[in-house]
Amino acid sequence: MIYYVEDDANVRELALYALRKAGLEAEGFSGAPSFREACARSIPDLVLLDIMLPGTDGLSLLAELRGDPRTKDLPIMMLTAKGTEYDKVQGLDAGADDYLAKPFGMLELVSRCGALLRRTAREAARSSVLTCGGIQLDADAHEVEAGGFPVDLTPKEFDLLRKLMEEKGRALSRTQLLEDVWGVSFAGETRTVDTHVQTLRKKLNEASPGSGELILTVRSVGYRIKEGG
Repeated sequence: MIYYVEDDANVRELALYALRKAGLEAEGFSGAPSFREACARSIPDLVLLDIMLPGTDGLSLLAELRGDPRTKDLPIMMLTAKGTEYDKVQGLDAGADDYLAKPFGMLELVSRCGALLRRTAREAARSSVLTCGGIQLDADAHEVEAGGFPVDLTPKEFDLLRKLMEEKGRALSRTQLLEDVWGVSFAGETRTVDTHVQTLRKKLNEASPGSGELILTVRSVGYRIKEGG
């Protein structure tokens, strides 16, 4: 089930029609109150959020979802008229998995929703516990430890570390990390990868000094985590 929060009834109904025609279950909401009520009854598989909503805006609603244990890992796509690079980075840094600027084509919307749902299914099938040196990541419990001490990570920091650990020893480009972790491919947004790596290293080092240095910068490429670390 896909939930779409959009106050413009015409845009909302057109998108719902396209999603349903593609064989996807979808339900629409004009604002935060009715959306919250629906989530209390049943958690969806994917949420589409407009930013410019009456009352509680989309970014605030995104923060609510990421702060709730039931929805903290829920795939979320921002659909909004605010399409500058800054707006995209702001949405992705706030925890969105994808960002689609208006006006968008219905075929692209359906394609992106399908890609997000497939990626979520693949992630659910991955190995639960990953280790690298003194770092341990439990995907099922959504917990990370460094040197035996817990590390409090945001959803995107967690996904970034998980990707690096799954590809242990392999250099991953910033563009590849953007595509695999954030679900976007615009090269101009690679700075958000650098910001997240910097914060990730800091948090790992705070829990266990030296743990963050297992994440290496590969010049002119991107990042890798030490295979034998």
